[in-house]
Amino acid sequence: MATAPRSETQSVIPALAPTRPVIWPPRAHKTLSNGLEIVLVESHTIPKFTGELFFRSGNAAVAAKAPGLADMTATVARTGTQKRTSREIEEDLRRMGADLSTGAGADTSVISFDGLVDHSNDLLALVSELAREASFPPEEFERERRQLVEGLRIERTTPSFLASERFRRVLFGSHPYGTISPTEEQAMSYGVEDLKDYYQRYYRPGNALLVMVGDFAPREMLAQIEKVFVSWPSGTADPVPDPPLPELASRKVYLVHLPGSVQTQIILGNRAITRKHPDWLRLTLANSIYGGAFNSRLVMNIREQKGYTYSPRSGAHPLRQHGYFSVGAAVRNDVVAASLTEIFYELDRMRSTPVGEEELDDARTYLTGVFSLGLATQDGLAGQLATATLERLAEDYLETYRERVLKLTSADVLDAAQKYFDTAHAQIVVVGDRAQIESQAALFGNPEVYDAQGKRI
Repeated sequence: MATAPRSETQSVIPALAPTRPVIWPPRAHKTLSNGLEIVLVESHTIPKFTGELFFRSGNAAVAAKAPGLADMTATVARTGTQKRTSREIEEDLRRMGADLSTGAGADTSVISFDGLVDHSNDLLALVSELAREASFPPEEFERERRQLVEGLRIERTTPSFLASERFRRVLFGSHPYGTISPTEEQAMSYGVEDLKDYYQRYYRPGNALLVMVGDFAPREMLAQIEKVFVSWPSGTADPVPDPPLPELASRKVYLVHLPGSVQTQIILGNRAITRKHPDWLRLTLANSIYGGAFNSRLVMNIREQKGYTYSPRSGAHPLRQHGYFSVGAAVRNDVVAASLTEIFYELDRMRSTPVGEEELDDARTYLTGVFSLGLATQDGLAGQLATATLERLAEDYLETYRERVLKLTSADVLDAAQKYFDTAHAQIVVVGDRAQIESQAALFGNPEVYDAQGKRI
């Protein structure tokens, strides 16, 4: 059959336009006499501002004795101060047209906020109260503890959580990064005084970073910040423990038995590097090609071609002291072995064969494009600035990021894959019904079997 001629109304997809340069606004960077570090950037796109007050301590700081305590402390700290009740805080935020949230990760705790510039002084005063004078109302603490326990019970039935928990324990052992959640018993043992103790030890100006981006003049905003925060008594925090990591001498398999599960959650990988390592951008680019983007090799293989899973993904995860690389997918029980085979096939292909120029160029464009999109909003820019400052990256790290990515070569990708996609020492975790998946998992190593409570079977 002859090919129909192209209609005059049909259009050819145009070529991509040249990458636009990023115009970086100047930063104001100052440390107050009490140790509070401040980074300010003008952004006049809308009459608002975004801010984040970080503390350089998170759940890892107390994971050995009280997992998850930093997260609980951050949540309850928002519910009252010496001057305001929880209801008054909500009413004041509505009056200011502002939003405020708190949270904690492995390495940081944070108070995030945004609002209209006209109310910046009042909003900063509230942030200061939460950072310095949180009251930890007993009734709010009890409610949060009940919710935490209920959440933990649900997590014990969730394959993705169980896989992540076992994987982190395998990679990091007794290191604080090896524990991602408390047990129900631990959560029930926490009291208000535990939260207050964490708060007093780690919510200190010498342990803090305030990043603000918005429609303001830095000199005027700095004057407001100093007025609100300079009376905060100085203080620093103890460093996070960094005990030795377990030796990962060979490939091993860990099976978490979840009776009746109709899918299997797979996660595998190795320890890797932090953002400060010279190889970080090489690993980021290699990961994007392998499984970090929607058009990556992993997705094209086990999603588009094989139909084993809906959303496979790999990632390079930089924590402050250490990092790790992981590959994850939820697959049908009958294709666990087939999925693992293809995951390792694509990893080994990355390790043995240089990436072609077209695929390399697509990945570089993707990374630089995602980076640029992340700078298009006030909160995106604030997040990038916070990461660079918290991690003590080079002063021009953000300004030169795109240029450095575009200079990466096929040899750089091959080098990163050979170093960090270490298939011979990969640690494999599968979560599912033991009767349906154990024989498949055993093709990759003799499985150690655990129950959903983390006890070895």
